[in-house]
Amino acid sequence: MRLTIPVLLLAAAAILALPEIGAAQQKPTAAGSAAVPALTGSALAGQKLAFSRKKGNCLACHTMRGSDVPSNVGPELVNLKALFPHRKDLVAIVTNEQARNPQTVMPPFGKNLILSAKEIQEVVDFLYTL
Repeated sequence: MRLTIPVLLLAAAAILALPEIGAAQQKPTAAGSAAVPALTGSALAGQKLAFSRKKGNCLACHTMRGSDVPSNVGPELVNLKALFPHRKDLVAIVTNEQARNPQTVMPPFGKNLILSAKEIQEVVDFLYTL
């Protein structure tokens, strides 16, 4: 098969129109909400933990801004700072929700040493941005 100049030009134009691989793109989320604002410091570290399948893996059960992974096992994580104005309450939930609710399916991230105390603080920093 022999390609002509117009076909090659169309192919080149199509490739140039593609978004750059690895470029930051906003991901659609539940209810079309905006992506998580630019994060820094411990909130960014917390987002990485929450989205990591090897650590927090929050997306396995929760829908949240900044991800396009839908879930309906647990509640959507939104407006958490207003829902839990006392930070210690949200830290306790992430650490060991089974102490508050023995019927929960949420893993006790602190009790089972899935996340360190520092990592839990970082996850809560991130959750407070939602």
